[in-house]
Parts: sequence; C-alpha cells; structure tokens
Amino acid sequence: MFELLLLFLLLSLPCVFLGLFFAKKHPENVPPGSMGWPLVGETLMFLKPHKSNSIGTFLQDHFTRYGKVFKSHLFGSPTIVSADCDLNSFVLQNEEKLFKCSYPKAVHEILGKSSMLLVEGDVHKRLRNVAICFTNICKSSPKYFYDIDKHVRETMASWKNRKEVILNKEAKKLTLDLMVKQILDLEPEHPSASRILEDFLTFMKGFISLPIYLPGTSYTKAVKARERICSTVKSILEERKVGLRDEKIDYLDVILSNESLIDEERVSTVLDLLLAGYDTTSVLIQIVVYFLGQSPKVLEHLKEEHQEIRKRKDTGPLNLEDYKQMEFTQNVIQEALRCGNIVKFVHRRALKDVYYKGYFIPSGWKVLPIATAIHLDPSNYTDPLKFNPWRWTGQEKEKTFAPFGGGLRLCPGADLGKIETAFFLHHLLLNFRFQTYDEDHPLAYPFVDFKRGLPIKIEPIETI
Repeated sequence: MFELLLLFLLLSLPCVFLGLFFAKKHPENVPPGSMGWPLVGETLMFLKPHKSNSIGTFLQDHFTRYGKVFKSHLFGSPTIVSADCDLNSFVLQNEEKLFKCSYPKAVHEILGKSSMLLVEGDVHKRLRNVAICFTNICKSSPKYFYDIDKHVRETMASWKNRKEVILNKEAKKLTLDLMVKQILDLEPEHPSASRILEDFLTFMKGFISLPIYLPGTSYTKAVKARERICSTVKSILEERKVGLRDEKIDYLDVILSNESLIDEERVSTVLDLLLAGYDTTSVLIQIVVYFLGQSPKVLEHLKEEHQEIRKRKDTGPLNLEDYKQMEFTQNVIQEALRCGNIVKFVHRRALKDVYYKGYFIPSGWKVLPIATAIHLDPSNYTDPLKFNPWRWTGQEKEKTFAPFGGGLRLCPGADLGKIETAFFLHHLLLNFRFQTYDEDHPLAYPFVDFKRGLPIKIEPIETI
C-alpha cells in the first residue's frame, strides 16, 4: 500500500507546481480550514485508516481547529467537509437542485457509465425505480424469506465440525449467493455463480484502490473483473430472453420485460444490485457480530428474543411474520449501523453558489457530508461511543441517522440487508456460542473491513 501511495505522489509532482502557479484565491467567506498541498491536498490524511466507530484523527483535529464545517482540498478538488446535521440533510435533500453526485473519476471507470450510483436526472430515476421494484418483489415474496432461511441454515451446517470461522469470507459468500439467487435465479453450485463470486472478490479488492491502470495493479484487475462479470451477466440475460415468460415470475423476468432499459443498463443494474447486496449486507453482518461479541448483556437479551420466536413456531423456515417479531434485533442492527458506519461519507458537488446557515459553498466545490461524525456526536446521541441498542426503543432519530445516505439516493435495498442480517443472527445465536478476538476491529479505509477478516471461535449448542 505504501508503495502505491508513493507512486501516486511521484506521478502528481509535475502537477503540484502547476497548481501553485494557477491557484485561485478562495472566497473569503467560505468556512475556515486548510487546503494542504496543491492537487493532492489533504486526501491521503483524510483517507488514513481508522476504527470505523471513531471519526479518525484527521477529522478530530480539523473539527477541533475549525468547527463542524471546514474547507479542505480532497480528491483533487476544493471541498467543504460537514459534520453539521442540518447542512448534511440540506445537501442530501437538494440533490439535482443545488448539488449533484460527484464521485472521483476512478469510481466512474470501475463501475461503468450506467451505474445507478453515478447517473443523474431521468436516467437515475428510471434505474432507481428498477432497483425499488426488485426490493418490493423480494419483500412481498414468501420464497425470498424461504431462500434466506435455507442459505443461512446451509451456511451454519457447514460450520458444525469447525472451531473457528473467518466471518468476512463466510458472510460475503452467503450474501452474494443470496443476491445471485434472487436476481439471476442461480444456485451457488452453478458454474456462472462460481465465476461471479471469484470475479467479485477481485473486483472489491480494487474498488477503492489507487486508480493506476498498469498491469498487475489491484485497480487494473478490478476493471477487468468487472468486464468479466458483465459478460457473464449478459450471457445469462440473453439465455433468459429466449424463454421469456408472459407471467413475470422473478426479477429477471421483470427487468427483461422493462422496455425503457437498454441492454447496457440492464447489465449495469444487475451489477449494482449484486454489489450492494454483496458488500453492504456482508459488512453489516460482520459489524453486528463484532459488537455483540463485545457486549455480553446485549447478546443475552438478543438471544432470549430469538428463543421466544422459535418457541412460538415449529422447526419450519422463518418468514415475514417472524421477522416482524424481531423488535430488539432491529434495535441491535440500527445501533451497529450507527456505531460501525458502513458509509462514512458521500460525494456531492455544488451546482451553483449556495448560502446556508451562514455558510458559503462556492459553485463547483465538492461537499462531503460526514455521516460518521453525526452518528458519534454527543449532541445527537447520549454516550455515543457506547453500543447501546436500547437507545432506539421508542425514539426517532431520522434527522441524524443516515447510515445509507439520503434524499434521491437513499439506498433502495437497505431493508433487504436488515432482513438477511436478522435471519443470520437467529440461526447463529440458536446454534452456536461464539467469541470474537479483541485485536480485530472494523476499520474505515474508508470502506469498512476487518484486518484479520473477523475470525470467531464457535462452539455448537446442539446438532444442526
């Protein structure tokens, strides 16, 4: 990693002097702050890994020196960084009016021009509606709940003779298998499903890497892996087209019959859904288990809830009604999202000069609403560093709680991730005692990951 950072700096040196020469004087009434080096700015310090249940030394230092809103130079652009709850909400709610999505060019290259994360206007609305359609189909389908229960049971069964599992690996395989099944109607043992899983592992390793397109780099491997995934998905879509049914039985039927989509958008939408279901949900499962391993009282209370659910039904699969009874489980998931901060910040850019609460944001400047800072702010949450699921009982924190973004780009599949996590917890707690290791913890790179992959010791409670 150090070598890549050094290479990035060396490649940037010729531009540093040009930046100094052509640098423009920033308006005097923008928030205070430090712009750092020309071009590179303070990006490397901002991206320095830190525990995801903290804001990191860079933000801590800058908030102390400049306040909750400050200026910086990040990702090659002058930037306003915000930990102000009202300003963050204002930015997210004014998507395509005052602000636009503005991810770095490297993200565009790796996701493709038709990714829902990057497109704007009517195209974004159209693709988002397709994703919402997928979510609604799943939530209304008994088969979806049956498939989750089946896949989780099979995962747990594969653990019965093991004393330790690497949860990172297990959760990623489980969640991608579920998404491949729901979107492409493929079982895990299908050759295409195996190819997608293998390529996704390569894809994710390079997703946030430095954008150096040279043979052998993680970024180059990720771009090529995406091409292979798209090729596999396109072949599956073409095969299904031949036998497209009048009755829309699954999501693949629905997306193929949607005449507003071109083939490239269909493939990209499938990739977006696979990415969201694979990465976000697998990380959610990991951070919930991590915090439970650190909180014996919470773990015991959660286990009692799931024991009561099992007592009220036979040994059959979990369903929607069972999920609705998991009230404390919902609190645990909410609190893990608040403390673990899967999404640390989002990228936006001002479309025009914006004045808000005394802050001036110049047209063309990036804006980074920092969700982590809001979630860990003592003015928003009592004792914010403590994992306390009971804080969610009878309380509404909609304004300050934004684990999946907000506005027009609120993650449409967030509920699915919670359902899958809840079912996973049910079978884990009723079949195993587990223990985490103190030396492993969630790190923000800014994407959340565990350095050791979150190994957990397991001991079967009963035969599965």
